Amino acid sequence: GPRDNLHPLLDRVLAHVPAPKVEPDKPFAMLATLLDSDPFLGRCLTGRVMQGTARVNSPVKAINLDGSQIEVGRLTKLLRFEGTQRVPVDEVQAGDLICIAGLAKASVADTICDPQVSDALHSTPVDPPTMSVTITVNDSPFAGKEGKKVTSTMIRERLLAEAETNVAITFTESTGKDAFEIGGRGELQLGVLVETMRREGFEMTVSRPRVLVRREAGRRLEPIEEVTIDVDEDYASTVVDAMNRRKAEMQDMRSSGAGKTRLVFFAPSRGLIGYPSRFLTDTRGTGVLNRVFHSYAEYKGDIPGRRNGALIASETGTAVAYALFNLQDRGIMFIDPQTAVYQGMIVGEHSRENDLEINVLKGKKLTNVRAAGTDEAVTLTPPRRMSLEDMMAYIDSDELLEVTPKSLRLRKRYLLDHERKKFRRQIEAEELAASGA
Repeated sequence: GPRDNLHPLLDRVLAHVPAPKVEPDKPFAMLATLLDSDPFLGRCLTGRVMQGTARVNSPVKAINLDGSQIEVGRLTKLLRFEGTQRVPVDEVQAGDLICIAGLAKASVADTICDPQVSDALHSTPVDPPTMSVTITVNDSPFAGKEGKKVTSTMIRERLLAEAETNVAITFTESTGKDAFEIGGRGELQLGVLVETMRREGFEMTVSRPRVLVRREAGRRLEPIEEVTIDVDEDYASTVVDAMNRRKAEMQDMRSSGAGKTRLVFFAPSRGLIGYPSRFLTDTRGTGVLNRVFHSYAEYKGDIPGRRNGALIASETGTAVAYALFNLQDRGIMFIDPQTAVYQGMIVGEHSRENDLEINVLKGKKLTNVRAAGTDEAVTLTPPRRMSLEDMMAYIDSDELLEVTPKSLRLRKRYLLDHERKKFRRQIEAEELAASGA
C-alpha cells in the first residue's frame, strides 16, 4: 500500500542494526569523527561517547592514535543530538551522539577522554595530504574587474577558515609575496576548494598541482596511490598502456563478469594528475576509477608531461574571428571571438613543442575597393573547452590559472616576453649548476 512516512524503514533499522557497544562504568572517552566551527562556540568536535559520563566543565584531555597527549582543557559546552537538532545538556553518557566545545587543537580521529585514561580508542587515521597548489593574489591586467574579494588578507582568512574545519586540507604561508600553499589529497579536492571560493566572489591565481615529496635516509620518496579500475574488456589494453606510461605497476587483473575487467595498480600521485578526464575519454565514459592513498615509496623517475607549447596573446584587447581563422593552422584555440585577452594570456595550444606569441586582435583591412564577388564567410573550429580541474592539470610550471567568479583564464607566470626569457635563462643556469655538482 502507499507509504506516508519512513516508519517501516526505521522499524527495520531498530530491529536489525545492533546498538553501539558502550561501557558506561569506565571513565569518559569519545572518538571525534567530525570537526566544524561555530561563530559562538568556536571549534566543535562531534562523536559518540564510547564509555563513561561527562558533565559541563569536566576536565578532559585529547590524545592521538598512539596515546600521546595533544592538549588538556574543559568541556565548556555539551550538545546532544536529538534527531537533526543539537540540544544543550548538562550531562552526557555512553552511547550518546554529542558535540563538544572547549578544545583548540584536537581533530578528527583523536580521542577526547578523562585525564586518567591512557589508551586511545581505535580509529582510522586521516590520510595525509599528497598534493599541493600555490594560491596567489590575482595580478593580471583584468584583476578586480569580476570579483569582490581580491586582497591577500581576504584570501588568507578564507583559507585559514577552510583548514580549520577540513582535516584533509593543510595551510602554509609561502615565502613568496602574498602566496599561500594549500595541501590536499588530490587535484579534485583542491579544485573543489578553488571552485567554492570562486563562487563566493574570490579572485586568485592557482599554480599547477605538485606532489609532496619526502626525504628519508637520503632517499627521495613520493606518495603512491592504489588505483582500482573497472572497465569494459575492449578498453582494458588502452587503460593498461596509459597507466604504464604514468609509471604505474599492475597488481591485479581479473574478469568481473558482464564483459568487465577489474584492474588494480600502484601508481605515483604525480602520474595521476590530469588522468581522470583522459580516462573517461579512453573508455567512452564507461569506466569507473577509484583511488586511495597507499604509502610513500622511492621516486619512480620522470613522467612525460605536456608535449606541445602554448599560443600566447601578444596584445591586450578583444579577439576577432578573422584573426582566429587565420591562426587555426598554428594549433588548437581555447577562446571564442569577442573574448577579452591580455598580453601573456594563453589562448591556445601550439602544434609544436615551443611557445608562440600570436596576435588575435588583427582584423581584416578594409578599403573602398570592392571585388565583384562577396567576402567568404569565416568558419571557425570550435575551441577546446576545459573544466577547472582540467586546466589545473594542463598548465606547466611556468604557467598559472587565473580564477574569477565569471572566467577561467590560462596565463604565463611572467606576462612579458623578455621576463619569460630571463626566467628561462635562470632555470637553465640552475640546471647546469645542479648537473655540474
